[in-house]
Amino acid sequence: MCRHLNTTARIVLLNGAGSAGKGSIAKALRTITTDPFLHLEMDAFLEMLPETSIGHPDGISFETVQADGQPHVIIKSGPIADRAFRGMRHAGAAMAAQGNNLIVDDVMLHGEMAEYATLLAAFDLFRVGVFAPLDVLETRERQRGDRMIGLARWQYDRVHAGMTYDLELDTSSATPMQCASLIKQQFRL
Repeated sequence: MCRHLNTTARIVLLNGAGSAGKGSIAKALRTITTDPFLHLEMDAFLEMLPETSIGHPDGISFETVQADGQPHVIIKSGPIADRAFRGMRHAGAAMAAQGNNLIVDDVMLHGEMAEYATLLAAFDLFRVGVFAPLDVLETRERQRGDRMIGLARWQYDRVHAGMTYDLELDTSSATPMQCASLIKQQFRL
């Protein structure tokens, strides 16, 4: 089964706009790593929120605005959503402290990388930027059918602003498995 177990947890932190391919890369990566990795995904924490907090200012709300003739879906989070997503970051640190390797799939828009860096300083942290051109993100957004149209457009210029990565991937020119293989090779996973 596992050839060896590393004593220090390793965390692959995937950041990118919605529909960039983070979840698909995480699923592919889990099938090829030498040691087991758990997938900690933002969407799971979003699904944990009470239904009454979706569309509520205390939870998470989405506002569609038109800019340049295109829809932009602005995400606003209140204290309930903020606590849940802060809890996700702390849960990742707690899981890593127990020796779990993680693939964290997040959309960082408000300085979350700094908190991750602090919480995960004791572990091997690999920051991966997941990119795709806006037209590709919007095509995927429409094809998926489970995303609000305009979400990727609003996130596009924000999600990578001020970020420094150990590896950058363009999912418009590589499959999820090709991206996973690059991650495995780059970080010797």
